[in-house]
Amino acid sequence: MSASIERGRPLAALIAFVAWFGVILQLYLSLRLTDAKGMSTVQGLAFYFGYFTVLTNILVAVATTWPAALPATSLGRFFVQPAAIGWVAASIAFVGVAYFVLLRHVWNPQGLQLMADVLMHYIVPALVVIYSSMALRRTILPWTAPLWWSLYPVIYFVYVLIRGVIIGKYPYHFIDVAQLGYALALRNAIALWVAFLLLAYVLMLLWRIPQGLQTRFRENAGNEE
Repeated sequence: MSASIERGRPLAALIAFVAWFGVILQLYLSLRLTDAKGMSTVQGLAFYFGYFTVLTNILVAVATTWPAALPATSLGRFFVQPAAIGWVAASIAFVGVAYFVLLRHVWNPQGLQLMADVLMHYIVPALVVIYSSMALRRTILPWTAPLWWSLYPVIYFVYVLIRGVIIGKYPYHFIDVAQLGYALALRNAIALWVAFLLLAYVLMLLWRIPQGLQTRFRENAGNEE
């Protein structure tokens, strides 16, 4: 484990706590809502696990908890790898950006729902981006990495399509096949995939900047000598 990751452990612990709190709170709210509508717990869980936000916050919670709780396991070792940290950071950052651009005007959450909304869409993404800037400060990842990371939203889209055929519901209006049709939903999904890649590359540039500045500083110091 790198020194940067070791220094970031307190922040990772905070992220784990906030992420778990957010997803558990949202689970409670989702089940309470579906129960009020006369729906079963199974239906409530089906709706809950349909959201990219929920799945990605769970990913963050697992990625920050597992290395601390079970560091010697394969997952514990996986989630401290630079590529895995980058994947998790790009995914949750995408949650925050996509929500701010596409969804924040769609509804007006109040009370506990507002708390869950802010935690999962703003606070957790911000904390993870800060953590990734610490953990990956001296790491140069391959430029192909975002392509591999983007398989996650692609698999999610396929999952949403299959889920939609089964239950007839889609979690987001911009990929709602029932309302838009497959062609428009696919076009929107491709646009989001491109946006995910662009965001991932921007993050990679930010992670590279300190290394570049450090190299330039050493070069300037050498020239002065």
